[in-house]
Amino acid sequence: MGQAARKEGDISAVFRSLSGGEDVPLPPRFADVKRSLLERSAGRDALQESWNRLLERLSHETEHIKANRATIIPEINFADIGAPSEAFNEAFRKRGVAVVRQVVPEKEARDYKTELEEYIAANPSTKSFPADKPAVFELYWSRPQLAGRTHPNMLKAQAFLMSYYHSKDPNAEVSTTQPLIYADRLRIRQPGDAGFALGPHVDGGSVERWEDEGYGRGGVYDEVLRGRWESFDPWETSARLDAVSDLYHGAGSCSMFRMFQGWLGLSHTAPGEGTLLVNPLFNLATAYYLLRPFFAPRGGDPLSPSGWKLEEATSTALQGAEPGLCQELSEAWHPHLDLANTMVHVPQIAPGDYVAWHCDTIHSVDRVHAGKGDSSVMYIPSCPVTKASVDYVRQQRAHFEQGIPPVDFPGGVGESAHVGRPGVEELKAVAGVEGLRGLGYAPFDVSAAKSEGERAVLEYGNSVLR
Repeated sequence: MGQAARKEGDISAVFRSLSGGEDVPLPPRFADVKRSLLERSAGRDALQESWNRLLERLSHETEHIKANRATIIPEINFADIGAPSEAFNEAFRKRGVAVVRQVVPEKEARDYKTELEEYIAANPSTKSFPADKPAVFELYWSRPQLAGRTHPNMLKAQAFLMSYYHSKDPNAEVSTTQPLIYADRLRIRQPGDAGFALGPHVDGGSVERWEDEGYGRGGVYDEVLRGRWESFDPWETSARLDAVSDLYHGAGSCSMFRMFQGWLGLSHTAPGEGTLLVNPLFNLATAYYLLRPFFAPRGGDPLSPSGWKLEEATSTALQGAEPGLCQELSEAWHPHLDLANTMVHVPQIAPGDYVAWHCDTIHSVDRVHAGKGDSSVMYIPSCPVTKASVDYVRQQRAHFEQGIPPVDFPGGVGESAHVGRPGVEELKAVAGVEGLRGLGYAPFDVSAAKSEGERAVLEYGNSVLR
């Protein structure tokens, strides 16, 4: 059964900080959620010791990041993904973010932007945010977006990045070699813009990270919540397959498993020019924002372990988390992350470069675009084949054919009456078999499966999408 259509809107519905709403205290049941997690932990003393170890480690790692900001994000040329260096492998696994250079030829990527601008001009009814100086457009089905998502190099880059995940279950029902395609928005941010000022946040739900029926279904973060954050493996796949990141039908939820969020650069953009910042603390930051709600300051040095203790009376607070919205972070809520210094710009980007960051990664956008040219990207995440994702692609395919927003996004008429909107035949003209497969228009190659679980999920995909 398909999901109910969402209300019309724009990207501001996803973030409390963009929508201008006030923070709302969480219902009392969230104190029960926290108490239940405490009871299942290794004990109050063990959790306190775990927190203390984490703060000590964060103190050292934040200093390292501050000293190496310019070189901390690993890069690789698309031509080299068949034989990545050990230095890249190590840095990527540790930081959870990478830049893949020259995935799409630069001229082709620049032409995408030109055509997008023409499509927007021809369709002035297109919704966007901010309304007075549009930066993010509620467009999903333009020809350049279809071409970028289905470009054979893009799909190869995605499969390469997803290969860094692994599964403790050898028969986990997942395939990373034949990417599914998730339709998303685009950004054309003009110089001087200060409206699209996304602060540090993590997508993929918020309160669900602590809930049994959310990420608890797969035990994704069990090691952290039980006081063993050193054993947490952010690259383990099987635990994430059963996780539910949207228990509240939020405007910004994602029904597909995005191993990486990502975007394809469409313009030359330098740090400070309306671009992306990521937090390379990665798994340490994840452990911190998961444990933070259980602790409260007790006086003394606010950055020292001695300045914090487990809450005496368990509160409802899940700092920055609210049902139906993304997880937001701040210096006030999360002081030990030193966000002012550990949020690091991605390096200078050229059209055709692909930037990808792990689904747990804290990220943000420049508060002000201080450059002289536009900062433009197409959002293109990297998604493996899973049963839940196949089910979503079936619905997404129907929405593409109708020209309405994909199921996960604010609803309405979308592009259904847009001039120049491509249909299935136009898609087939720009996409090869791999791209058509990713959108549900060609069968998966079951013979390529390397495990029974992979075979099973590819067969499931073929049965659902035929």
